[in-house]
Amino acid sequence: MIKITFPDGAVKEYQEGISAYQIAESLSPRLADDVLSSSVNGKIYDLDRPINADSTLKLHKWDDPEAKETFWHSSSHLMAEAIKALYPNVKFGIGPAIENGFYYDIDLEGKQLVEADLKAIEDKMLEFARSKEKFVRQDVSKAEALEVFSEKGETFKCELINDLQDGTISFYTNGSFTDLCRGPHLRDTSAIKAVKLLSIAGAYWRGDEHNKQLTRIYGITFPKKSMLDEYLQMLEEAKKRDHRKIGKEMELFAFSQRVGMGLPLWLPKGTDLRMRLENFLRKVQKRYGYVQVITPHIGQKDLYVTSGHWAKYGADSFRPISTPQEGEEYLLKPMNCPHHCEIYRLKPRSYRDLPLRLAEFGTVYRYEQSGELHGLTRVRSFTQDDAHLFCRQDQIKEEFCKVIDIVLYIFKTLKFEEYTAQISLRDPDNKTKYIGSDENWAKAEAAIVEAAKEKGLPTVVELGEAAFYGPKLDFMVKDALGRSWQLGTIQVDYNLPERFDLEYIGSDDKKHRPVMIHRAPFGSMERFVAVLLEHTAGRLPLWLIPEQCIVLPISEKFNDYAKKVCELLNNYEIRAFIDDRNETIGKRIRENELKHTPYILVVGEKEESAGSVSIRKQGGESLGSMTVEEFSQFIKQEVKKELE
Repeated sequence: MIKITFPDGAVKEYQEGISAYQIAESLSPRLADDVLSSSVNGKIYDLDRPINADSTLKLHKWDDPEAKETFWHSSSHLMAEAIKALYPNVKFGIGPAIENGFYYDIDLEGKQLVEADLKAIEDKMLEFARSKEKFVRQDVSKAEALEVFSEKGETFKCELINDLQDGTISFYTNGSFTDLCRGPHLRDTSAIKAVKLLSIAGAYWRGDEHNKQLTRIYGITFPKKSMLDEYLQMLEEAKKRDHRKIGKEMELFAFSQRVGMGLPLWLPKGTDLRMRLENFLRKVQKRYGYVQVITPHIGQKDLYVTSGHWAKYGADSFRPISTPQEGEEYLLKPMNCPHHCEIYRLKPRSYRDLPLRLAEFGTVYRYEQSGELHGLTRVRSFTQDDAHLFCRQDQIKEEFCKVIDIVLYIFKTLKFEEYTAQISLRDPDNKTKYIGSDENWAKAEAAIVEAAKEKGLPTVVELGEAAFYGPKLDFMVKDALGRSWQLGTIQVDYNLPERFDLEYIGSDDKKHRPVMIHRAPFGSMERFVAVLLEHTAGRLPLWLIPEQCIVLPISEKFNDYAKKVCELLNNYEIRAFIDDRNETIGKRIRENELKHTPYILVVGEKEESAGSVSIRKQGGESLGSMTVEEFSQFIKQEVKKELE
């Protein structure tokens, strides 16, 4: 007999070799119908895989991320089976589950798929799903795996197998399709009731532009048709909220092929928006004792070799810049922290000087692959709202908690109401990805866990998601459509202070090593603005939006009065603009509605005589007439409410 411990702490005994599905059946037939995967001792297992020792068990239903991952990974195999049935000569790359759905990279050997071809693949997937095909696992040797896929001519699979260790390789078979895969998968295909293949894209094998370009097919599946309908409706709403579309309508930012891919140009209104966000954070930071610094956009390559960033990000950085001096090389900076370490080193520090909180809106550069660039969310040049706190060991938790307070204040002000704090720890089974001693990692991870607990944050723990130099707390925010975004990060770092030999003189007159906290509440200005635009559908808070109101004269005859109104409002520090184009008043109202202008002020003969404006709120609601002074006071009161 073996003992199974459930999440609520209950322990039950079962016969050795029992499966998670059989355990679910013993608890409730309804539970067995709903469960999609399981975690045994923290690792996701197939439901039919035998459990042979005392273990912890968690059963995953659809709402659990682990269940969705298993469901969508199984669906990628189902799609591959359907594609192989329709196009027998194709070769396969990889087919993982992703945040929403799955994809598979395929070598079509010269054939071009178009959107119209996807319907036939969907139909074939549903046909196989209804056949209730079992997902059957088979553990194989490396030699056997290579033999099987070599005979099939699956060169990409053979390349993957060559990178694996013998004794760790498994196949999964559904129907006539067998794939190299570590799993887990659904028990069978019948749980997949609704299928939608979303798009076709190109993808270089293993993300290397020197390799062959494959066809990537994205899809999503659900256990109910109604879920698919809801998802497709959400996608339509997401198209309306696309920050690239809204940014163009509001004239916030643009890209130019001549400037370069992934290098955003902030237009006047976008610059105003960005500066307003920066000033908002600067005021908050000042209250918490931060000091501003500015550092260069480049640094000597050796600086980043010392910090470890060259080893970590060198392959994804712009190539080193060679100077006329032989052997001298510079980099466009991939991070701000090495520069801040050098500022710390400029003079001797005492324990009385700590914590030292250095803040900078610093622009950094990463050479992202062209196929991964996406509007403002994935760029090659971005500005981090960066700060580095140098503190004593006894100050870590207090400083960490203060940073959490700043992040939560930002979320509250900008109406990000649903979030989870992800505690990102290093992978205990693969420590080679990280720098620093086990002792320092243990202290840093404990500090984050304690601070999150003290603040009562809703948390999840993710192993393997730490930065290479230390653990972190990432804030995962849900937007108005329920999509999850990573906004804001706080990291504890014992390693860079060692690499840069940072010191302070303690109260015992001895030298000590400070601890470094990295933090960026926005993350990056570009990504944050993109998420904010999509979260609000362009209806930004009144205190933040570049155009608070637009003045529309009914005809050319009232242009002078409209200009006078605009000047008065600007004098009251209201961001007012005029639209006196030679277009009908109806057309100008419609176009300014599309620009998400909060208030449209219409002026004509009646308003000029009374010294007033007729006010139309975004969405068409009429607020009647007010004097210019009354309207300015109204706006200021609305702004005050938003910032309270």
